[in-house]
Amino acid sequence: MSKAVVVFSGGQDSTTCLIQALNQYDEVHAVTFDYGQRHSEEIATAEKLAKQLKVASHKILDVTVLNELAISALTRDAIPVSNELMDNGLPNTFVPGRNILFLTLAGIYAYQLGAESVITGVCETDFSGYPDCRDSFIKAMQSALEQGMDRELKLVTPLMWLNKAQTWALADKYYSLELVRDQTLTCYNGIVGSGCGTCPACLLRAKGLNDYLDDKAGVMAELDAKC
Repeated sequence: MSKAVVVFSGGQDSTTCLIQALNQYDEVHAVTFDYGQRHSEEIATAEKLAKQLKVASHKILDVTVLNELAISALTRDAIPVSNELMDNGLPNTFVPGRNILFLTLAGIYAYQLGAESVITGVCETDFSGYPDCRDSFIKAMQSALEQGMDRELKLVTPLMWLNKAQTWALADKYYSLELVRDQTLTCYNGIVGSGCGTCPACLLRAKGLNDYLDDKAGVMAELDAKC
């Protein structure tokens, strides 16, 4: 029996990955991390979707220690989300160490479940400049987890080389475009669906959807060529 653990935030990307995994694995488990993020709606959305999609189990882990250590617009309400880059060239929504921690804990969970894969929705094509979304980082994390636990474990990144239009096409391929469009939470201001329409996450999401709807056949062909 094939098993996978999906790192699941309830956003567009992780929900699309979860839907795909449910079509590819016999047993799919979701894990969501409460790190004291800017809006608790993210966790509530993930919980609702996990039940709706009928995953084998959904674990919500308290990792609020990250909030104490990592200063970011996503961990401090007093820091407004900005389109401006910080002095280090990164967006102020970058949470240092977040994916290192998430993938480590998801890897431990996969080990206990006997799952061969951990799936995460990180992407290097249409990403926000986060260094922990790069393919090189994922490969390094997989190597560290395999060596540290002395067991084969795949870190699967279905969206790594897809742009946002192609990610929408992937959701549509599994007949879930409306679910992802209307019920996921990507907005940095905690608004489900189309979101606030002004934060960087909403702008990227909306552009991708418009690009897909403008040329469904062409974008779907591009997706099929990559998958």
